[in-house]
Amino acid sequence: MFRARFAARGAATAAALTLTLVACGQDSEGGSEPDRDPDAEGGTVGIAMPTRESERWIADGENMVEQFEEAGYETDLQYGENQIEQQISQIENMIAQGVDLLVIAAIDGASLGNALQQAADADIPVVAYDRLLMETENVDCYASFDNERVGALQGQYIVDSLGLTEGGGESFNIELFAGSPDDNNTRYFFQGAMGVLQPFLDSGQLTVRSGATELNAITTERWSGSEAQERMDDLLTAEYRSERLDAVLSPYDGISLGIIAALKNVGYGTADQPLPVVTGQDAELASVQSIIAGEQTQTVYKDTRELAAQAVAMGDALLHGEECEANDTESYDNGVKVVPAFLLDPVSVDAENYQILVDEGYYTEEQLG
Repeated sequence: MFRARFAARGAATAAALTLTLVACGQDSEGGSEPDRDPDAEGGTVGIAMPTRESERWIADGENMVEQFEEAGYETDLQYGENQIEQQISQIENMIAQGVDLLVIAAIDGASLGNALQQAADADIPVVAYDRLLMETENVDCYASFDNERVGALQGQYIVDSLGLTEGGGESFNIELFAGSPDDNNTRYFFQGAMGVLQPFLDSGQLTVRSGATELNAITTERWSGSEAQERMDDLLTAEYRSERLDAVLSPYDGISLGIIAALKNVGYGTADQPLPVVTGQDAELASVQSIIAGEQTQTVYKDTRELAAQAVAMGDALLHGEECEANDTESYDNGVKVVPAFLLDPVSVDAENYQILVDEGYYTEEQLG
């Protein structure tokens, strides 16, 4: 099999990988034409991303293309545009064309079982990227951020911003939003946030006037900002005609901007009616600009360059017949197996520390305006 031939090139590939781990560019697109010569140097990596609608997935794809190619691999980058059947077809085509490794950020983590079985039958290893692949044994490892920690950072930011302390104090109104129900990360984000917020809900210091506190009541299909805006419109009409909304738990920047649009439509965002605390995730450019402008309050920065480097390291290990490096071998049970995971650390960002994004080269001063 192709994997065995990588052993003879171990030193050269390892040297290339060292360069990969310090690569930071975000300007590649689409990947190179896959090299189908089985005797060619390097292998071909199929990269399946969910959508171009979110700038973070564009950055993820571009980072992996650049870093895999610097490590000596060819790449085939495809976006499913949030269409499950399209992503399945793309992955099946990659398998048919003879890729040597698959890196998959799934639209629906439980939808790819048949395609992943085809990959296993063809002896193609699979790295789950940021979203866990569910209900299958045919996934080798998982690269992501500490997803429960992401939610905890969001929840703690709300607690700190409102000045909540256990044992009593002023009461505030909050509404809860969660991510897409078909994304396993949604559950971890929610668990992390509620682990922080639940004591204050129990004590009455936080009140959800809509009563929507269960995960299945607050999910947002495909992480859609427009769907979040519509739900926020409805909540404001039903619950907040004469009450102030003080905080919104939002799991993702695109959702946050939809929520803020709804709030501004009814008069929030003025000196007399300031916007509530609104959290977010992914440090997308529009949301960082919104934070600087005093609208969105917080986001969680997840450096996609580091995540791409981890995916490259995992893929290289698999293609050399080695185990993936993992720092969590217990938490990520996909319903069939516990998938070895490597979790990176997220960072809370607000108006006080957004300069970290410039200091680390994630954005330029010009981009942030």
